[in-house]
Amino acid sequence: MFYTVLAYLEDSAKKYPLKEAVIDENRTYTYGELAEYSRRAGSFLTGRIQKGNPVLIYMEKGADTLCAFFGAVYAGGFYSLVSPELPKNRIQQIQSVLQAPIVITSRELLDSANENFPETEIIPMDTLLSAPINEEALEKVRSCAIDTDPLYVNFTSGSTGTPKGIVVSHRSVLDFIGCFTELFHITSADRIANQAPFDFDVSVKDIYSAMKTGATLVIVPRRLFSAPVELIDFLCEHRITTMIWAVSALCLISTFHGLDYKTPHTIEKILFSGEVMPYKHLQSWKKHLPHATFVNLYGPTEITCNCTYHILKENRDYSKAIPIGKPFPNEDVFLLHEEGCRISPRDTQSIGEICVRGTALALGYYHSPEQNARHFVQNPLNLCYPETIYRTGDLAHYDENGDLLFSGRKDFQIKYMGHRIEMEEIERAVSSVDGVERCCCIFDEKHSRLKGYYVGTIEKEELHAILKENLPVFMIPGFLRKIPYMPLTKNGKIDRKKMEETGGNA
Repeated sequence: MFYTVLAYLEDSAKKYPLKEAVIDENRTYTYGELAEYSRRAGSFLTGRIQKGNPVLIYMEKGADTLCAFFGAVYAGGFYSLVSPELPKNRIQQIQSVLQAPIVITSRELLDSANENFPETEIIPMDTLLSAPINEEALEKVRSCAIDTDPLYVNFTSGSTGTPKGIVVSHRSVLDFIGCFTELFHITSADRIANQAPFDFDVSVKDIYSAMKTGATLVIVPRRLFSAPVELIDFLCEHRITTMIWAVSALCLISTFHGLDYKTPHTIEKILFSGEVMPYKHLQSWKKHLPHATFVNLYGPTEITCNCTYHILKENRDYSKAIPIGKPFPNEDVFLLHEEGCRISPRDTQSIGEICVRGTALALGYYHSPEQNARHFVQNPLNLCYPETIYRTGDLAHYDENGDLLFSGRKDFQIKYMGHRIEMEEIERAVSSVDGVERCCCIFDEKHSRLKGYYVGTIEKEELHAILKENLPVFMIPGFLRKIPYMPLTKNGKIDRKKMEETGGNA
C-alpha cells in the first residue's frame, strides 16, 4: 500500500537506478540520483520544519526543483512553487497566505529571494543537495505519514484579488495517477515532454506519471515556446512519446505550421486540456500523426488535475464539438440542475453545473474558510451523512453517447439584448471560419458591447459577413479586431484580463 508519492520515486529507483529520470537544459538525473538528492534535501529539512508545514520553492522548473519537492515531503511538509516571474506584490500575497517558514531557492535567485522574502529563512538548493542523508530522521518522519497529508499547494487567481491556494493530498494524486497511467498506457518506455509550469497542475500529470512508471521526464526549455522550429527539433531529438499539454501550446506549433517543417514521429500520445481545442488545429495534428492517440481532458485544479476524459475516435466527426467525456474511475461527475436535481445522462436537452465527488477532490483552499464554504459543499443530493462535493462553476450537457459536452462557465453566460448568451458559442463560430487561427470574445459591460479579437488572415469585414450567415445578430460582436497574437498567461491560456486592458494592442 502506497501512503505517499515517495513510494513512486523509491520504487522506480529500485527498478531503474541507472535510467534517466529527469532531463533539463543543464543536467540529467537518473532515478538513483534523483532519489539520493531528494533524501539529502529531506534530511537537511528534517527538524527545520514541523509536520504539515509548507516549504516555499522559489525556483525555475528543473531537475533540482523536483529534489526540492520530494525533499519537502521527506521532511514531513508539503511544497508550493512560486514562480520568480511573478510580480513582487503577487509573490508577497502568496506568502501572506502560505506563511511558509522556509524558502528554497537557487544561487542565481538568492538576491531576488532575499528581496521578496525579507523575514523568512532562505536556503540555497545546493546546500540541501550536499547534505548527508539521515536515515533515522527520515524513517521517523515516514512512520507518521498518512495518505491524506497535503502534498502540494498550487495558487490560482481569486475573485477577491487574493490568490487561492489549493491543497492537494497524497491520496488524491496516488488515486488519480494510478488510473491515469493505466488508462493511457504510460510505461517505463515513455519519454514525457513537460510543457506546463511546475506551479500549474498539468505538470502534476507529467511528474507523477513518470515517477510511478519509471518513464523519463524531459523538461522543455521555456524559450522554445517562442521558437516553433526549435521546439519541433527538440521533440524529435529527445524522441518524445507523450505530450500532456495545454491547448494553446499545441496551437502554437500548428499555427506556425511547425509540423510541416518536421513531424516528431515518435509521439504516440497527445493529451490536451485547459481550453477548447480548435477543430482546425486538431485536424492538423491528426493529419501529421495519424497513428497517435488523442485525448481531451477536463477538470479544474480543485479536482487533482482532471475528472473526465475522452479518447478521440478515428472516424467520428468532431467539427461541432469535442466531448469532455466520461469520469475517470473512482470519480462521480454529475450535472446539477439549477433546481437542485441531478440530470440524467439520457437527458440531452438540459444543461447543468458540473459537480464532482470522490477521493480526487482537493482538501480545500489554504487559509480560506469562506472560499471553502462556497465551493466545497455538502452534496445536496445526500441528506443522510456528511459528503463533500466540489461545484466547478462549469456548465455541460450530455450528448447521445452519454458523454459530457462543455457548455461554458456560469460566469461566462451573459445577458445581452434580452438574450442569454454563452461566450464559448460565439468563439466556436468565429474559430470555425477559414482564415481565423484563434479568437477571443469579451463582453464589455460598461458599454454593453460584444468584442471579438482574432489572429488570422481574414479581414474583419469578410469575417463579419460570414458570421451574419451563421449567428443571430445579437451574438455577432459589434467590435472585431485582428491582432498579431493572443496574449497568454504563463499557464498557456488566453489572458482575457490583459486583452480587456489593452484592447488587443501588442
